[in-house]
Amino acid sequence: MIQIELLEQHIAELDDASFSKLRDWLIEFDQSRWDKKLKDDSNAGKLDFLINAALAEHEAGLTKDL
Repeated sequence: MIQIELLEQHIAELDDASFSKLRDWLIEFDQSRWDKKLKDDSNAGKLDFLINAALAEHEAGLTKDL
């Protein structure tokens, strides 16, 4: 049995409280990984195209004040 299948089996055997705790941890862990990836991509300039597109729209008068 491969590692992921073992994890799936163990998770399926968890009681409700343990499963809930694991789920909450996984959500927080996933969000942390996403935040790190976004920060790393931003620092590497991979998101600059979004900034440039927004600035171009604003300079073209295509935006409105909130």
